Amino acid sequence: MNIFFTSVIDTSISAAAFLLCTGTSLILGILIALAHCFRNRATPGFLIALALIPMISQTIVHMVNGSIGAGIAVAGAFSLIRFRSIPGTAREICSIFLAMTVGICTGMGYVGIAALVCCIVLLASMLYTVLLSGKFGSTEKTLKITIPETLDYEEVFDDLFREYTIKYQLIRVKTVHMGSLFQLEYKILLRDSAREKSFIDALRCRNGNLEIVCSRTEFSREEM
Repeated sequence: MNIFFTSVIDTSISAAAFLLCTGTSLILGILIALAHCFRNRATPGFLIALALIPMISQTIVHMVNGSIGAGIAVAGAFSLIRFRSIPGTAREICSIFLAMTVGICTGMGYVGIAALVCCIVLLASMLYTVLLSGKFGSTEKTLKITIPETLDYEEVFDDLFREYTIKYQLIRVKTVHMGSLFQLEYKILLRDSAREKSFIDALRCRNGNLEIVCSRTEFSREEM
């Protein structure tokens, strides 16, 4: 059992050990990318990055293993890189950290620990996704309400939001129809999805029966 948790690399790196670690990194990277797609959407570029990060991290660790000077040089080089990307979702960040962890483990030669940690985290992630997917976010909606320009939108719908929603947030206001109308966009979490029609009917009485759109929230899945 102890052999499973020992490193396959000594101070020098043999070709066999390097190929073993590289193969393990690539296989686990592919598993991470596939598991990331479980009930989730991602761009092909992001999935390719997830699959390659373990091998890249492993190679870096191989090169700096036992060398303080090389480690400082690599850290300095990475500190000069300015990443221009949009913020990732929580799940994307978790997958990136897992890929880096696997790469560090294989880079140190602990291929057994890398495989064990990867399997445990991926199984836990898929289990939590199955258990929690129906409990959170299922009633989250994007609500767009069109109102006349003469209507003060600051508190006109607050009582209805308190009655029909758990939480609400006004995220955007824009003018439409040459400035004669306002369109309000809210993020809301309904108390009871079965009362959605009653909620919309109540809103129609306040906005003069103008256009109301209630739809599922679309999360951005752009490449990081």
